[in-house]
Amino acid sequence: MATPEDKSSEAKTNPRVDPKLLEILVCPLTKGPLRYDAERGELVSERAGLAYPIRDGIPIMLIDEARSLDKAGSQR
Repeated sequence: MATPEDKSSEAKTNPRVDPKLLEILVCPLTKGPLRYDAERGELVSERAGLAYPIRDGIPIMLIDEARSLDKAGSQR
C-alpha cells in the first residue's frame, strides 16, 4: 500500500497537468504545438528544440528555464 510520502514523491517525478490546459498551451518561442512527455515531466516543442519543465503540476513556460533538445541535452 502506498503511503502519502510515496504519492508525494511520485507526483514530483511524474507531475500531472490538466489536459484542458495542455490543449491551449503553445511554445512561447514559436507559438507552435507542444507534446507532453509524461516520463520526463515536461512539455516539448519539437519546432523550437526545447523542453519546458513542469514543476508541481505547473508548466514553466519560460524560454530561459527550458532544456535544449540537442544531442548533448544541455540546459539553456
